[in-house]
Amino acid sequence: MSQAEEGPRVAVAVVTMGNRPAEVDALLTSVAKQDVAPARIVIVGNGAPLPEFAERLGLPGEVTTIEVEENLGCPGGRNVALQRLSELGDVDVVVELDDDGLLVDGDVLRKVRDLYAADPRLGIVGFRIADENGETQRRHVPRIGAKDPMRGGPVTGFLGGGHALSLPMLAEIGDWPAEFFFAHEETDLAWRAIDAGWTVRYEPELLLQHPKTSPARHAIYYRVTARNRVWLTRRRLPLPLIPVHLGIWILATLVRTRSVGGLKAWFGGFAEGLRESGGERRPMRWRTVWRLTRLGRPPVI
Repeated sequence: MSQAEEGPRVAVAVVTMGNRPAEVDALLTSVAKQDVAPARIVIVGNGAPLPEFAERLGLPGEVTTIEVEENLGCPGGRNVALQRLSELGDVDVVVELDDDGLLVDGDVLRKVRDLYAADPRLGIVGFRIADENGETQRRHVPRIGAKDPMRGGPVTGFLGGGHALSLPMLAEIGDWPAEFFFAHEETDLAWRAIDAGWTVRYEPELLLQHPKTSPARHAIYYRVTARNRVWLTRRRLPLPLIPVHLGIWILATLVRTRSVGGLKAWFGGFAEGLRESGGERRPMRWRTVWRLTRLGRPPVI
């Protein structure tokens, strides 16, 4: 049976800064053990040199390594991989994985392929993220107030650590917002996908094992999350919703943030987001606002 008859052709993309060699080896070994081999593997050295992976780890399919001179951030690095896959033109879906993640099960790529084969308007599939003890952090469940990480279905967002993207969808709506560097880029992409009529799904059976972490571990976390929050609303929300969304998040930040330094950095980033451009403004339609609301997360929260 030909690949076309079997279903969509799936690629794997990994972006690394070169500071997790053992974790990257383990991740790629778990990719090599999948019962459906990826059509291509793209590994991006985000401001870092890369070793030779394919022969050492027994990787299947075409392996492409790309080194960029500077760290472009999560979305910028992923765009490098997506651009190469688009140029090659022989895959339909890309699975993007954090470089410190691990595919515990051997059927993840097969399940991804089958999901996309069953739904031509499936745009994004979010994986379940769990630590080595099987625990999923609350912030990794893509629903407001949801406690059950095993409940799948249509959602309004997804997790950057492990997910799949339709290449035809990206050709229609565009790639990651590289300006964001990191934080809220997944929301921007999900909102654009839903606005264009694509489906975003959370599939808990697709597991990425990932160490338990806090996003605040990054030194620039508070500044960048605030700046990108402003950019996200300016880029994607209808004008009446922008002050509502930002007002809610100002209050939430004042309640949640215990660090004076963190608050200072957050409001500095907020001002930066107002002062500087975060890219082209293409607000979602009001019917998309209603769709997001029906899915359980109106775009003011």
